[in-house]
Amino acid sequence: MRPKQILGGIVFFIAVIGIGGTAFITRDQWLPLLNPEASTAKANAGQPPVKEAKVLKLSPQARKNLGLVSKPAALQDYWRTIQVPGIVVDRPGQSDRGITSPAVGIVTQIHSFAGDTVKSGDTLFTLRLFSEYLQNTQSELFKATLETQLLQEERTRLGKLARSGTIAGNRIIELDQQIHRQAGLIQAYRQDLLTRGLLPSHIKQITAGEFVSTIDVVVPVPVSEDRSPRVIQPVVSLDSPDDESFVYEVQELKVELGQQVQAGQLLSVLSNHRSLYIEGHAFKQEAPTLERAAKNGWSVEVEFADDDSRHWPPLEQTFRIRHLANTIDLASRTFDFFIPLMNQSRAYQQDGQTFVVWRLRPGQRVRLHVPVEQIENVIVLPAAAVVREGPEAYVFRQNGDLFNRIPVHVLHEDSLSIVLANDGSVAPGSYLAQGSAASLNRVLKAQAASGMRADVHVHADGTTHAPH
Repeated sequence: MRPKQILGGIVFFIAVIGIGGTAFITRDQWLPLLNPEASTAKANAGQPPVKEAKVLKLSPQARKNLGLVSKPAALQDYWRTIQVPGIVVDRPGQSDRGITSPAVGIVTQIHSFAGDTVKSGDTLFTLRLFSEYLQNTQSELFKATLETQLLQEERTRLGKLARSGTIAGNRIIELDQQIHRQAGLIQAYRQDLLTRGLLPSHIKQITAGEFVSTIDVVVPVPVSEDRSPRVIQPVVSLDSPDDESFVYEVQELKVELGQQVQAGQLLSVLSNHRSLYIEGHAFKQEAPTLERAAKNGWSVEVEFADDDSRHWPPLEQTFRIRHLANTIDLASRTFDFFIPLMNQSRAYQQDGQTFVVWRLRPGQRVRLHVPVEQIENVIVLPAAAVVREGPEAYVFRQNGDLFNRIPVHVLHEDSLSIVLANDGSVAPGSYLAQGSAASLNRVLKAQAASGMRADVHVHADGTTHAPH
């Protein structure tokens, strides 16, 4: 081997050793460039783990923007319910009333039209009588009345002769019997005419020989729920739902001016929506629950769709199931149950006429919350007061400007309320946010992502520490 080759090998060997030594000494600088993930893991291994954020800070302005309200938690009993759809309907036999013609006649005048308000005794129609039977009855009543007067005069004249012995007493007995028969006929004719719509004043007119050719059809006396007529006063105001005045509204006219009508024909329909029903629609499998609620008299919570409750007084009544239908609708496969409802009304005047506005109307949709079982000693919050993250559920407890996120155990929830177990996670009396839990949770995550804990105070000297 030549000396130059030996010298070159020695120089290469020394260079390799130098480069290797330099690389070994500077390994902390170039190794992270080759494996950045391992470097990050090593760096993180040397730092303490970051704790999950549980406290957020919210300014008074932010709370106002969210409409956030906090109330103390209280233990109470809660009724678990099922939701059933329903609808407001007329109460058969009480909400609507048909007005029929008492006899054959022709409509000569219509006094009240659709939308008008009428009370008992108001005239609805004027009919010109066109009934041969009614005319004959009036004629027979007049003849019987006249015959009775003649018999009475004969009885008076012969009575003096019978007392003197001029005639036998049997003649007086025969006259008395004829008078009794005529009295019976008069009573029968009177009742017949009264049932056909004639008034006692008309009967008096007929007995005097003035036959009735026209008749007024008037608003009948309302019938209360116990099916006994009640005396009512003229309507003054319907602003109060407890007003004793009872009025009808002309809902529909069934005849026209100049139309001939038959006895018993429907002339118009009157309505009063004070007494209504809430008709619920349930499936057959829910029948035992509804039967138990009806039997025990449990109160049903009712949500009325499109109800303007701000401009009406509260509905201070308890809703209970009155009865369950025993038939199933073939189309919907549901059966109905009924809850009595007392409506509210207001009245206003226009052009001398009173008009009525009802708060609830037939056809209005409702949602019924029928009680199933009672859960005792629990905390009940609005549905918006709880936020969920997977299997976890959280509420927010307020402490000044700070809100602590607390995990809770949910026993039951529906569209309105959430029921929390009394397991010590929330102490009774703690002020809990009553809504916007989802928004609060988002704010908490945003504050945690910023790197500054909401419960850490920063002093003027730059020192930080946890809350006192």
